[in-house]
Amino acid sequence: MEQKRPWSERVTPELERFISQQTSFFLGTANAQGQPYIQHRGGPAGFLQVLTDTRLAFADLAGNRQYITLGNLSENQQAYLFLIDYQEARRIKLWGTARVVEDDEALLDQLKMAESKGRPERVILFDLIAWDVNCPQHIPRKMDTDKVSELLAERDVRIADLEARLARRDAR
Repeated sequence: MEQKRPWSERVTPELERFISQQTSFFLGTANAQGQPYIQHRGGPAGFLQVLTDTRLAFADLAGNRQYITLGNLSENQQAYLFLIDYQEARRIKLWGTARVVEDDEALLDQLKMAESKGRPERVILFDLIAWDVNCPQHIPRKMDTDKVSELLAERDVRIADLEARLARRDAR
């Protein structure tokens, strides 16, 4: 497949827009023996940031204190990001290497999100090797509760408008 259509090696403007809209992704790592581990990462839209056309980063928040991802990255920097937009039925897969950055307050401050509910402890830098769009088939269509609330509010305004029109018509 790669010979027919080589995978992209740089972040494009379209990919950067997609990344900036995501509120979650899955981070895959493996230890030195190859035992895989996948962890969900979530935050406000934009918490996964594009720093350059080959580097992404995010503030790593305090969590369950298992440190499996950190342990894996200390032994094996190979990493994988899997981003899914359930509402638009789009998936992007990114291969690369990742490393943990401790004690870089300037970088951590750059990546902190004011809306984030967690406490940032360190930075994870992801250096892109390749990425590709995954098939949209079989992605369940889902919406975030904020989007559902927005659509319901729009519907309620429309219903109120229609009811007011009917009342004015009936009053005539």
